[in-house]
Amino acid sequence: MALTERLLMGPGPSNPYPEVSAALARPMLGHLDPEFLALLDETCERLRRVFATGNRLTLPVSGTGSAGMEAALVNVVHPGDTGVVGVNGLFGERMAEVASRLGAEVVRVEAPWGEPLDPDALVGAHPSPAAIAFVHAETSTGVRNDVEPVTARKGGALVVLDTVTSLGGMEVDVDGWGVDVCYSGTQKCLGAPPGLAPFTLGPAAWERRTARPPSWYLDMGLIAGYVDGTGGRTYHHTAPVSMVFALHAALGVLLEEGLEQAWQRHEDCGRRLQAGLEALGLELLAPKDHRLAQLTTVLVPDDLPGAMTEADVRRALLERDGIEIGGGVGPLAGKTWRIGCLGHSARPANVTLLLAALAEVLER
Repeated sequence: MALTERLLMGPGPSNPYPEVSAALARPMLGHLDPEFLALLDETCERLRRVFATGNRLTLPVSGTGSAGMEAALVNVVHPGDTGVVGVNGLFGERMAEVASRLGAEVVRVEAPWGEPLDPDALVGAHPSPAAIAFVHAETSTGVRNDVEPVTARKGGALVVLDTVTSLGGMEVDVDGWGVDVCYSGTQKCLGAPPGLAPFTLGPAAWERRTARPPSWYLDMGLIAGYVDGTGGRTYHHTAPVSMVFALHAALGVLLEEGLEQAWQRHEDCGRRLQAGLEALGLELLAPKDHRLAQLTTVLVPDDLPGAMTEADVRRALLERDGIEIGGGVGPLAGKTWRIGCLGHSARPANVTLLLAALAEVLER
């Protein structure tokens, strides 16, 4: 089966929306062409709607979700700052590592991989941190971490939130929740190819931003002049034009469907998938009350057929059925499968196909 024909059930998009494919095939424009700049302005405005924010500095950072993470931290974390970082998975670990490299005194608040963070522990970890950073939807475990109990008691701290796997697939309310810096990725619930990091930075973070961050490329003080939408732009870098075309189209599809409708579609398909997996006798990792709908983590059963390994199961699904599921990472490597039901792939027919194919491979 050709790669372009595969149904991708792992973390990432599948069968891209026709609008996104058409956008990628558009004739190239220069990154300073007035037509492209107008489309960039509209893309930023669409991101404001999806993030639920009025932040002027809302844009697609040229880089993947990890670039969004680094942009968020490098602009607001100063050397010597105390930063509280929630760690209950791979991407919380990564946030702690980035903050440490920036010279912050990192106070780690940990929970076992597969369990949610304790909001009381996050807000009580230090009396006056400069920032509190954590992941909303932990991609490595399928766990949702609560946001509002943290932002409601953040005091003078800036809250930095990772929404790579939540934006577009469940409620994200940057202004309503009081999040100061937020970033995401394009390849999850937004249904666009990877390569951009939707990003928004609020007024409090802007006022306290690092005047001369160690990264020139991710310096929001410089980038702001390129995306200010006033016609007075200053050149910063060559934007990935085709990727912005694709994100613009994907956001258009999402907003036409309606945010709440898209959230409900992800919820319905994810819960249908989880019920089907449990009906096959499989055990899910995340606790039910903090389990993501769009990313389900399954414990690998002990009774795999014959001499199959967990990697053999994933390979069989890919080669026989064109379905990709992710393997576990970190301490969960070899112990779990991660099944994404994200963006365009969050459809009942895809859930039915995955469950049938998995049942056949597992001989259940």
